[in-house]
Amino acid sequence: MRIFVEASHRDGILHYPMRKEKVSRMQWFVSALLAMITAINRPRCSLKLLWLLTPIAMSALHPARTEEVIPHLAPLPPPISTPQDKQYPGTIGLAVDATDLHHHVFSVVETIPVVQARWLTLLYPKWVPGTHEPAGPLAALAGLTISARGQELSWQRDTVNLYAFHVNVPPGVTLLQVKFQYLSPPSPQEGDVVMTDAMLDLQWHQEVLYPAGFDAKDITVRPSILLPAGWRFGTALGSEKHENNNVIFYPVSLNVLIDSPVYAGLYFAQFDLAPGGVVPVHLDVVADHPEDLAITPRMLNAHRELVRQAALNFASQHYDHFDFLLSLSDEMTYRGLEHHRSSENGEVRTYFTDPDKILYWHDLVPHEYAHSWNGKFRRPSDLWSPDYNIVPERDSLLWLYEGQTEYWGWVLAVRSGLANPQEFRDYLALICARLQVQAGRTWRNLQDTDNDPIINERQPLPWPSWSRVEDYKEEMLMWLDADTLIRERTNNASSLTHFAQLFFGVHDGSYSVDTYAFEDVVGLLRTTLSYDWRNFLLARLNLHPNPSFMDGIQRAGWRLEFSDSPSLFARSLDEAHGGEDLMFSVGLFLAKDGTIGDVLWDGPAFRAGLSKGVKILTVNGEPFIGIDTLKHAISQARGSNASIELLVMDGKHTRHVAINYHGGLCYPHLVRNSGGRDRLADILQPLH
Repeated sequence: MRIFVEASHRDGILHYPMRKEKVSRMQWFVSALLAMITAINRPRCSLKLLWLLTPIAMSALHPARTEEVIPHLAPLPPPISTPQDKQYPGTIGLAVDATDLHHHVFSVVETIPVVQARWLTLLYPKWVPGTHEPAGPLAALAGLTISARGQELSWQRDTVNLYAFHVNVPPGVTLLQVKFQYLSPPSPQEGDVVMTDAMLDLQWHQEVLYPAGFDAKDITVRPSILLPAGWRFGTALGSEKHENNNVIFYPVSLNVLIDSPVYAGLYFAQFDLAPGGVVPVHLDVVADHPEDLAITPRMLNAHRELVRQAALNFASQHYDHFDFLLSLSDEMTYRGLEHHRSSENGEVRTYFTDPDKILYWHDLVPHEYAHSWNGKFRRPSDLWSPDYNIVPERDSLLWLYEGQTEYWGWVLAVRSGLANPQEFRDYLALICARLQVQAGRTWRNLQDTDNDPIINERQPLPWPSWSRVEDYKEEMLMWLDADTLIRERTNNASSLTHFAQLFFGVHDGSYSVDTYAFEDVVGLLRTTLSYDWRNFLLARLNLHPNPSFMDGIQRAGWRLEFSDSPSLFARSLDEAHGGEDLMFSVGLFLAKDGTIGDVLWDGPAFRAGLSKGVKILTVNGEPFIGIDTLKHAISQARGSNASIELLVMDGKHTRHVAINYHGGLCYPHLVRNSGGRDRLADILQPLH
């Protein structure tokens, strides 16, 4: 507020009109004071004038109401060009140097043809197919320089889309050289380890910048990789030249490139999984040690049978050749990621030599293979995007993309001999038991869990049983429900396999993408069996809690029961996790050193005040010397009134905790119902 003094004589009084503007209170006070002094010095000043001005001056010393300040949105940068279905001029050269094993660094050089333009926008892939989330490792891109004609050019990162880099292209420039490094994680603490002294997993989305404004299928790239001396490789890409450890691949579209990773290693073996077949299928294996490559006849035959069973189940092969990329390593991160003509699979070193140690992982290779049909060829329409940045993915149909693939992964594992029926039953028992005690199902439906990869980007959650975590996979029980329903109502004349043959079996040999929506699924299910499939699916997707998750188990001729001993499958899973799952008794997962790894929401341990990270020191006054210490106390409390007394370390403080639980040890199993047909056995029978 500002005071303007304009003395005028009217009725013997000086008048001082005031105009309000934004000023400080001190400016106001000084202006009013000057007005008073001016008035006093006037010959015709009156006390009435002083009486009027004094409150104005004094009010400046106290908080005064000012005009409300309304913030305005800062200008946004111009939108980045949306992808158009038009051919990008020229071929991008992409050379990756993968020889810096000690630092785990990939060095990239790109040559990018450009048409005359003031600005060119380059994009680093953000939405990585198969991950269902914005998983592009942008923070690992370093050392970016862009040059033309030997002169370095300026670039600017977009202030909204941080994966976009704007380049000022001088007149007459037709070719850019782009250099950067991909700093792959040297240890699991930083992320997925994709390079060791013995092997690497080259994922092209980590190694490329591409021009905005074009569909990925319309950008041609000529890739190459420089490997360490003596290394061999496997990939779905065809190689044009291979000399001096430098592999030059045939030019491909960007979408094919990003869908075609490379596994390479010092110890490498390739196995033919379709001998004499029309369509080549290979198992490309890299290992920590050469002896890990010694595949047994049983395992080789099981992988060959997997290829045969999948082709029968889906009535097609949507590739011109297929490469199972498999790492056997205790150093490189275990991985499972689908691609159209290959799959990334990470297993422990003993996968070939002692497969019974890892029962819980027997469905990995079949699961990723089934994705070639379900997810890569047939893909939800909102999960397809013309590029990897501008059009975001949406995950609303993951209950089929991932949920049914989880079902087929296990069915194909058993049909091929990679797993046995007991392992599958034990896995189903664990899923049923988890859903039975999971409190999060009371407030959150299955459909909403499709969004989990985007919501938390696969980060650990403190209370997964309450928040729910990607349950669209575990509730693959809905597909067992559908399969047994079809078999029951058709007297085994039809099944979910017939749906798969109709849904995935079209356009045999094509590896383009065929999208679908919810009603497409409903329509083909009706073709398999005349039934109200729309409400069948909606009830299982939208109700919370959904009470029908056990229907398929019961219709298959089995029921869920608990005993005081875990299954072999559960033991294998616990061994991998370094502890024991006691969720179905006291409601916690306990590591071998006594640290609580998870607590069931509203379970006995939760109600006692325990949470993740707390460490058990004593049990009923006895020192904790292993998980059996707590298990013994759980057994002793069965049927009694005594609580299980714990002394725990919570952060830096100790406290006493009493768990009020008297049900004994509980581990889930499936038990055969007396009488009736064993439809689960029918489902798992190999196809002919």
